[in-house]
Amino acid sequence: MTTRTAAQRRAEARTVHQDAFALCPTNRLLARLGEKWVAVLLKELADGPRRYGELARSIAGASQKMLTESLRRLERDGLLTRTLVPGVPARVDYALTPLGLSLLPVLDEIGRWAQENTAQMDLARSVYDASSGATSAPGAAG
Repeated sequence: MTTRTAAQRRAEARTVHQDAFALCPTNRLLARLGEKWVAVLLKELADGPRRYGELARSIAGASQKMLTESLRRLERDGLLTRTLVPGVPARVDYALTPLGLSLLPVLDEIGRWAQENTAQMDLARSVYDASSGATSAPGAAG
C-alpha cells in the first residue's frame, strides 16, 4: 500500500473538486452567460433574427473577432442558429433556437435582481472597504 503525504491528498482532493466543478450544469451555464457579450447577444436576438451587421452595430463595443467567437460558441451550445441567405451579397442571419428562447426569462430575472440589489451590493462593498482599509474601484472584482 502506498502512503501519500498530506500535500498529495490535498492535491488529489483539489483535482476531484475541480473535475466536479467543471461538470456542474449550473457552473457551466453561468460560465457561458458570464462571457463578455453573451447576455447582450441573447437580448439582441430576443426580438427575432438579426443580420451580423445589425448585431455588430448594436453591440459597438465588441470587436469583430469577439462577436464572431461569441456567436460561434452560442451556436455550438445550441442557443442560436446561423443561416446563410443566398443573394448578392449573401447575408448571414442569426436567430435564437427554442433552447435559446427558453433562457430569456432567466436573463430577465437576473436583470431584475441586479436592478433591485446592485445598490445594496455597492453599499456593502463600501462598508467593507472602509472597515478593512481596502480600496477598490466600484464594480471591481475582488
